[in-house]
Amino acid sequence: MNHRRNLQIVYAAIALAFLPVLRGLLHATDATVPFAIDWDKAAESAVDLSSFLDAPAGKDGFIRVEKDHLVRPDGKRFRIWGVNLTGPNCFPAKEDAPLIAADLARYGVNCVRFHHMDSRRAGFFDPARDDTRRLDPEKLDRLDFFVAELKKRGIYTNLNLNVSRQYKKGDGVRDYHLLGYGKGATYFNERLIELQHEYARQLLTHRNPYTGSDYCNEPAVLCVEMVNENSLVEAWISGRLAGKDDPKGDASWGPLPVSYANELTEQYNAWLAKNIAPDVLARIRESAGVKEGQPVPRLNGRAEMAKASRERFFAEARFIMEKEQLFFDGMKKLLREELGVKSLLVGSSDHNDSISGYPHILANMTFDIIDGHGYWEHPRTRPSFWLKNTAMVNDPFDCTVIQFARTPVVGRPFTISEVNHPFPNEYACEGIPILTAYTLFHDWDGIYWFTFGAPREAARTQQGLATFDFSNDPVKLSQLAVCGLMFHRQDLAAAKRMIVRAYTPDDLIESIRMPQAERPFFTKGFSRTTPLQYAVRLSFGGQSTLPFPEHTSGPVIRADSGQIAWYNDEQKKGLVTVDSAKTQVLVGFVKHRRISVTHLAAEVDNDFCALVLTSLDGKPIAQSSQLVLSAGAKVANSGMTWSDDRHTLPEWGKWPPIIEPVTGAVILRGLEGAKSVTVQPLAAEGRPLGETRAAGRSGANWRIPVGNPPTVWYAVRVDR
Repeated sequence: MNHRRNLQIVYAAIALAFLPVLRGLLHATDATVPFAIDWDKAAESAVDLSSFLDAPAGKDGFIRVEKDHLVRPDGKRFRIWGVNLTGPNCFPAKEDAPLIAADLARYGVNCVRFHHMDSRRAGFFDPARDDTRRLDPEKLDRLDFFVAELKKRGIYTNLNLNVSRQYKKGDGVRDYHLLGYGKGATYFNERLIELQHEYARQLLTHRNPYTGSDYCNEPAVLCVEMVNENSLVEAWISGRLAGKDDPKGDASWGPLPVSYANELTEQYNAWLAKNIAPDVLARIRESAGVKEGQPVPRLNGRAEMAKASRERFFAEARFIMEKEQLFFDGMKKLLREELGVKSLLVGSSDHNDSISGYPHILANMTFDIIDGHGYWEHPRTRPSFWLKNTAMVNDPFDCTVIQFARTPVVGRPFTISEVNHPFPNEYACEGIPILTAYTLFHDWDGIYWFTFGAPREAARTQQGLATFDFSNDPVKLSQLAVCGLMFHRQDLAAAKRMIVRAYTPDDLIESIRMPQAERPFFTKGFSRTTPLQYAVRLSFGGQSTLPFPEHTSGPVIRADSGQIAWYNDEQKKGLVTVDSAKTQVLVGFVKHRRISVTHLAAEVDNDFCALVLTSLDGKPIAQSSQLVLSAGAKVANSGMTWSDDRHTLPEWGKWPPIIEPVTGAVILRGLEGAKSVTVQPLAAEGRPLGETRAAGRSGANWRIPVGNPPTVWYAVRVDR
C-alpha cells in the first residue's frame, strides 16, 4: 500500500510539473487548423495589386522630395508600401528571384529595403579573404539580377550600407574581435569611417549588368541609408560609450571596447581645449573632480548626466552631437560629390523611444528623408526568449502610432523602415491594419514591414514561422494585400489639423536628460493622446502649437478626420475601428464590444480578431461589385506550446503554420441595390477554396457565415 501511495505521489508531481506545458499545448492547438501557402499557385490569387505599380521602376527618372513628401518625376505623390529583406534573403537564387519579385508585386510592394547585406550570415564579403574589403562576386551577381527583376515590375530598391558588419584581422581594425557591430565607434574612429567609405564606393559605383546602370545612377534605387539603428547620442545616453572588453558581448548593443572609449575621451578633451573658454573649462574640471592637466572624464548614462553641472553636460552634449554631424556630413559629401549618387539619402532611424531622439533627428536633417523604427513588444532574446504578449488595442498611449509620431519633422518626408508585431504575439493580427490607417491619417510617406523572409525556400524546407519573417504567416500576408489596397488608394483622409512641437537648441539638449517617464515625446505638457487625434510634427526652427491639446480621458479617442476611433476601457477590451467609403475595419475585442461601422458589423466567436473589408474594384463599398474581406485571428506553428504565463514557448513548433479561424458571422450593410451577395473562401495564397456560397439576407443587411471552411480571407461578389 505504501509503495502504491508513493507512486501516486510521484505521478501527481509529474502531472503538476507538466501542467503548464499541457495547458499551453491545448490552448495553442484548440480550434486551429493547418493553413499553409502554396507558393506554386500564388499567381492564381483573386487579389492582385501589381496594377498599382508603375513599371519599370524609375522609368521617368528619380523619386524626389517636394516640400514635405516624396513625389515622382512628374510631381505626383509617391508612397512606399515596402518590405525588408535581410541577410541572405537579399541574394535569392536566380531561379527564385523572378518569382519573388512577382509575389511582391502581387501584394502591392513597391520598394524593398535590402538590410543586413553586410552581416556575416549574408556572406556578401568574399569568404576566401581574411578581411571584409571585397564583395563576393556570386552574391553581387545575385543582387544585380534580383534588383533588375524588381525593377521590371515597378519595385524600387533601398540600399543599406553599414548595418551589422563585423571585421576580420585583415581589415586593420583595432580590437576587431571585441568590436561587434561597432555601433557608436563608426561615427568617430578614422579606420572604421575609411572602411565605410570604401564599401560605399564598391557598391554604389558597381555597374549592374542586368540594368546597364551603376547603382549611383540607377533611378530604380529610391534611396541609400548610411547606418542602421546607430546613433552616437543614443549610445551616450544609454551608457554604451564606457569601455568594456567582452569578446562574447552583445554584437549589436554592447559597450565600446576600452580602447575605443579611451579614443573618444581623447577626442573629447582635444575638443574641449579648442572650443571651450579657459574659465568655463576650469569650472568643468572642478565639477568633474579633476585637476589641470588631467583628462576630463566623459559622462556615462542618465544618472551621471542628471547630476552633472549644466556647463559640463552641455559641453559634452555639443561634442557628441558634433561628432555625429561630422560623420553624416562626410557621408553626404562622399555620396553626392564624389560618387554622384542621385537617389535620395537617409542617415539612420529614430529607433529608441525610451530616450530623447531629437539630437539624432536633427543630425538626420542632413539628408532627404526622416525615418523611424519601432515594434510592438519586441521580444527579449537574452538570456532566453521572453515576450510580453499583450494586445496593443489595450494600450493606446504606448502603441506603435505613438512611438512613431514623435519623429516626423515639418518640411521633410517621413518613412517607417522597420515595424512588426513580432511572432508569436497572439494579438499580432492588429498590427498591420492599425498602423496602415494611422499612417494615412498622419500623411506619412511610407512603411517597410519587417521582414518578408524567404517564403518559397521556407515552404520547400518546411521551416516554421520565425520571430520577424512573416512571409508564410497567412494572416499578415492577407492583410498585406487588403491594407495595401487601402494604402495605395489612400482610402482615409489626412488629419484636418497639425500640432507642432518646436525645440530651441537648449530645449533639444535638455531633453537628453529628462527622466524616462517622459517618453516618448520628452516634451512637457504634450499628451500621448494627441497623435491619435491630430497630425503631429516637430520643428527645430518654427513655433509650437500652444497650448497643446489636452489629454483625452474618455472611453473613445477619435481622429479629427472622423474615420478612426480607438475604444479604450478599464476592462482591457480595446477596439479600433476604421469607417471610410472604401475600407471598413474592426480590430480588437470585437466579440465583447459589439461596435459596428457603416458597412461592417460582426457576430464572431473569437475573443480577439481583425476584420478588414475593402473594395476590390475601387468603388465605394456601397456601390462596389467586388469586395475582399480579411478575417484574421491567432497564428502559430504546428505543435507550438506556451508556458502557463504565456510569455515563453517551451516548444517553438514546426511547419505548417496553423490558424485560429474567425468563426461566426460578418454582416455587410448599406450595399445599394444589391440583389444577391455571394462569398468565395480563399486559400492562403488567394485562390478559390471550396464552394461559393450565398449570403443570407435580412432586410438591407447581408449575413456572411465565416470559418467554414477555415480561412483568413474571402472574395465577396455583389450582384445588382
